Amino acid sequence: MCGVCGEVRFDGHLADSNAVSRMTAAMAARGPHGAGVLAQGARAFGHRRLKIIDLSEAAQQPMVDNALGLGVVFNGCIYNYTEMRTELSQAGYRFFSTGDTEVLLKAYHAWGPRFVDRLHGMFAFAIWERDSGRVVLGRDRLGIKPLYLVETPGRLRFASSLPALLAAGEVDTDIDPVALHHYMSFHAVVPAPHTILKGVRKLPPATLLVLEADGTRHQETYWSLDFTPHEDDRLRRRPDWEDAVLDALRVAVKRRLVADVPVGVLLSGGLDSSLVVGLLAEAGQSAAGLKTFSIGFETVGNERGDEFQYSDLIAAHFGTDHHRIYVDSARVLPALPDCVRAMAEPMVSHDTIGFYLLSQEVSQHVRVVQSGQGADEIFGGYHWYPPLLDSITPVDDYAHVFFDRDQAEMARVLDPRMLADDPSRRFVAEHFAAPGATRAVDKALRLDTTVMLVDDPVKRVDTMTMAWGLEARVPFLDHELVELAARVPAEQKLDDSGKGVLKRAGRRVIPHAVIDRPKGYFPVPALKYLQGAYLDLVRDVLDQPAARRRGLFQRSAIDTLLAAPEEHITPLRGSKLWQIALLEFWLQTHGIGE
Repeated sequence: MCGVCGEVRFDGHLADSNAVSRMTAAMAARGPHGAGVLAQGARAFGHRRLKIIDLSEAAQQPMVDNALGLGVVFNGCIYNYTEMRTELSQAGYRFFSTGDTEVLLKAYHAWGPRFVDRLHGMFAFAIWERDSGRVVLGRDRLGIKPLYLVETPGRLRFASSLPALLAAGEVDTDIDPVALHHYMSFHAVVPAPHTILKGVRKLPPATLLVLEADGTRHQETYWSLDFTPHEDDRLRRRPDWEDAVLDALRVAVKRRLVADVPVGVLLSGGLDSSLVVGLLAEAGQSAAGLKTFSIGFETVGNERGDEFQYSDLIAAHFGTDHHRIYVDSARVLPALPDCVRAMAEPMVSHDTIGFYLLSQEVSQHVRVVQSGQGADEIFGGYHWYPPLLDSITPVDDYAHVFFDRDQAEMARVLDPRMLADDPSRRFVAEHFAAPGATRAVDKALRLDTTVMLVDDPVKRVDTMTMAWGLEARVPFLDHELVELAARVPAEQKLDDSGKGVLKRAGRRVIPHAVIDRPKGYFPVPALKYLQGAYLDLVRDVLDQPAARRRGLFQRSAIDTLLAAPEEHITPLRGSKLWQIALLEFWLQTHGIGE
């Protein structure tokens, strides 16, 4: 797990190595164990290293193979790299390191850009050819690893984080009205290729971008999620699906043990992370050596701020080396500015600060953790899926249960010059119309898995863990498990109040009390109800001269929210006031528009 960046010129000028150095420095937290910059002619590349696999200096990046005429910067982990290395060695390739980075170089040389089809893992990379000048950028199937782009005439820059590109300079930082509409509709999710800034884009998941030396390019989507049943799926009974899901999850969890350092688990006490712990124990991980970590906050009103009773139950059942981390609200407020500074994009979810503080503690014990993110999206755990099961107006029904605001409210909140003509509904309609999913609920599950999951929980976990040099691995986003889950009949996913097939499979591994509990989430009540010092912070952010000059929101709407923030909660239990304030907080923290 690392940070990558670079600049490619197409106009005959030398690449700006100083700009690449600034980007590399801006990502120091992503890779505290090493740094490198390589500049040659029209290309320059930078890297920050977090040592997980092959801890030697032989695996430093940027990595160059002079014999093959190739170089690479790479962020992520390839879980099947040893199998690929064996295959490549048998084909005559010789290796100078023992990690996964060099395997990418040999695999590209052997099989071309579509070597990505063979990869099991999470990745964002840039591979360049010395002789042709070609540069290939790639991102993993589920977008676990980010890759941001800035294009100007004759030049393209890329980086693992948006703030790194800002550090390089020369970025159009005007607000993108389409992205703003998405942000206000999808609880801060801005789907690729957009970001909130006009001048920054992100490479979509499962995408290869091939850049030729003269600036011509080819972009290709190399994977898509298909909900069409296989022929033999029609013969599967309920127990067969449970067997298949459990077997696939076992493989996914085992794959993510690949490391030359210990691997821990973020244990919320819910079904998903508990299953990860149970399967690790089943796979023979030493219980006493398996470190698990849980976090909790103080209760506000009737809203409990921790789920320790469940995480404690799992830790005791499997005998893990458990760490319970309690965060007093007095600690949350001082940490918010640094948390916002760490955000690659504005992230409105209340639990962002939770993951930030949790990662700070966990990074003192391990460098790698497995996490349960993704199960709700791929196995139908959310409340908005059942109404879509037999929907005949899926776009309307999805918008009704999922959107934070309708277009009429958007017109009351946004300044008229920033109001786009409902691009969020159009986005959903276009996504739903794509082939590969015929039922309304499958269309929603596909959208949430390939878009919302990527740019909300997955991005949140990656960004907050990497802020402390911690690598998070997500077994529920193993692409083979995701493909299998897509084919499980929707009724089997949605029964038992959601994730039915996963719950039934889980009963074979973990205590039933964790499965039969009320559905929980990662609560930070102080950011939902915005009282006292938190409300003072929000008011100060929205009253800053930069916010007033920017004028994204109508002042009457802001005043209404400030007057009674607890009365303005989104359908998905978020604060509408915090959503607006967080965007301004992020823009001001990164010096945008000042």
